[in-house]
Amino acid sequence: MQLIIAEKPSLARNIIQGIARLQKDEMKKKNGYYEGGNYVVTWVFGHLFSLADIEEYSPSKSGKWEMDNLPCFPERFKFNLKTGPDKKVDSGVQKQFGVIKYLCNRRDIDTIVNAGDSDREGEIIVRICVENALESQKNLVRLWLPDQTPETVSAGLQDLKNEVEYDNLANEGFARTYIDWLYGVNLTRFATLKTGKLLRVGRVIVPIVKAIYDRDLAIRNFVPEKYYVITSHEKTNDEFVDLTSKNKFTKDEYQKALDACKKYNEVDAIVTSVKTKKDTLSPPKLFSLSKLQSYLGKKFKMSMDDSLSTVQKLYEDGYVTYPRTNSEYLATAEQGKIKTIIANVAKLGYPVKFKFAKSIFDDSKIESHSALTPTYKIPDPKTLNEREKQVYSTILRRFVAVFCADDCLIERSEIKINVGDLEEFVLKGTVITQAGWTKFDDYTPKDKILPKLSKGDKVNTCFKPVEKETTPPKHYTIETLNNYLKNPFKEDKANADESDDEDYKAIFEGLELGTEATRTGIIENACKSAYIMLKKDSYYILPDGEYLIEALSQLGIIMDKYKTSQMGQALKRVFRGECTIFDSVGLAQKEIREIFDKSLDVNPELDINIGLFGEIVGKCPLCDHDVVRTKFGYGCTGYKEENGCKFSINKTICSRTISISNVKMLLATGKTSKIKGFISKNKKSFDAVLKLQDGKVVFDF
Repeated sequence: MQLIIAEKPSLARNIIQGIARLQKDEMKKKNGYYEGGNYVVTWVFGHLFSLADIEEYSPSKSGKWEMDNLPCFPERFKFNLKTGPDKKVDSGVQKQFGVIKYLCNRRDIDTIVNAGDSDREGEIIVRICVENALESQKNLVRLWLPDQTPETVSAGLQDLKNEVEYDNLANEGFARTYIDWLYGVNLTRFATLKTGKLLRVGRVIVPIVKAIYDRDLAIRNFVPEKYYVITSHEKTNDEFVDLTSKNKFTKDEYQKALDACKKYNEVDAIVTSVKTKKDTLSPPKLFSLSKLQSYLGKKFKMSMDDSLSTVQKLYEDGYVTYPRTNSEYLATAEQGKIKTIIANVAKLGYPVKFKFAKSIFDDSKIESHSALTPTYKIPDPKTLNEREKQVYSTILRRFVAVFCADDCLIERSEIKINVGDLEEFVLKGTVITQAGWTKFDDYTPKDKILPKLSKGDKVNTCFKPVEKETTPPKHYTIETLNNYLKNPFKEDKANADESDDEDYKAIFEGLELGTEATRTGIIENACKSAYIMLKKDSYYILPDGEYLIEALSQLGIIMDKYKTSQMGQALKRVFRGECTIFDSVGLAQKEIREIFDKSLDVNPELDINIGLFGEIVGKCPLCDHDVVRTKFGYGCTGYKEENGCKFSINKTICSRTISISNVKMLLATGKTSKIKGFISKNKKSFDAVLKLQDGKVVFDF
């Protein structure tokens, strides 16, 4: 008999529907599972287990967070049943694991089927449960489902794979879990104890917040600059012809711009070429999760969390394929399935036909899952809420656009105009002559309709200087942030039609920040932590986010896209079987150890260790009260007295973190050692000694 362990109760119900296609025996509901014929089906509630906390490896002497048991590098990671805020195991979790343990060890069950979601997280969720429940050896197999329709479930149950075939995927999942624990637990405690403020430090959350921080600071500090371009807007053959020179002139070059206009106006502007070409406009690609979220964010102002939860619900109801995919392509082996879906979509009245093209089917651009598509199972619109209708319609209409029977026909026009031998102007335009797939998917031609000109025509011109102003960068939107996270080492695409080879190379090498499965949750956590804010479809940094990034910088914790991508590449090597789990874990431990060691630097010239929040650093030179480490630096405790003392020392002076050892020296002797690395207003680096003068800290060169 086979025991199937589903990741969620909803998946268990869909598996039962699939089993009904394979056997006559009805599945009967028991206490925490279903049973009938050759199958027993039970479920977990996502993560039943979580990694043990630091105190299980190295107990705290005080019962609170402390530096004495940091950094913590377990020899063997422990998993425990999940607990609530009260640190007690939830009774429902305890009960369901009891059911799973009983079933795993039932004598008549010889095969255990892992039916976690078809990704690295789903792979290890069920494995951890089985490893903690199983008391004797049994046959372990995997049910891999690209969607949750009964047809796919029944086909999958007849094609179960040995669990060993998914060991590399599981290894990557375990490595990712261990590494995220190491960074999150060690560095969150380290930063919190140092600053006195809870700072959630994670391998992915920090570079995401930093990207938004850097962009917002660039906008805030942007100083617009005026410049001039020379343009002509004159009628020829009763139509306006707009010409804008590629040449730009600075705000101090107005006379040069006038002189250029005079030269351009003194020569004839002649049409040297007019070309019109009939062409077929290719439809966009199918959706990956991030591309879908970008589209929904832009069109419906839908947050990534809302769009993911909605598409997940549609997946669990069997209406769309597995949502957490990073690919916009289908596998060549899926042609039969796609033909079935096309036949059902055609019944809705859409003009669709099967097409086989490299832009649709490409095995080289699929890591685990194909692009998001509808399944053959079409929902009754009355059963969907408004948001579900928006998401399902978007996926369906993109599918219709890709497989549309009618081509989108266009006319591309290009007019070249030479202004003497000074400059050639190229005007481009596109006219849609047959809508085709554009009826079903948003498309706006980039180029405008051109004036009617013929080769040899003389174009009337009157060039004039026009004042322009440079514009600041734009805030990250859901779309541009997603593009950045998928490939943080590539500039924003200037042309949406360009090859995506570079993006897929980045994904498969592990250069992306987060994954399709984790990214949404991490961004949502950053919002809940008040580090960033989503307003309409744009992200903004919040004061706590600024504090997080600046505090980590002062602590010497560098968690940027480079560091995170290096670890992502190590995880991909685990997935490809090129290194072990503990090879990649060792890299994380080395980096974390370096952060702790750096905080203990005894060289006063380079020291950036700011000590612990609340630590006494010396006596106040004004009132003789204790001076302690505060959130923003070092301050006198005498502020509590009547007419309290206001003596303080900033944590950072001229962009240089002032270490606790230098502050202790300053208060004890009146001077620090020479400190290296101050940055002047002119952005120049300099070294200096700090000294006390009339109760204030000043430079002593």
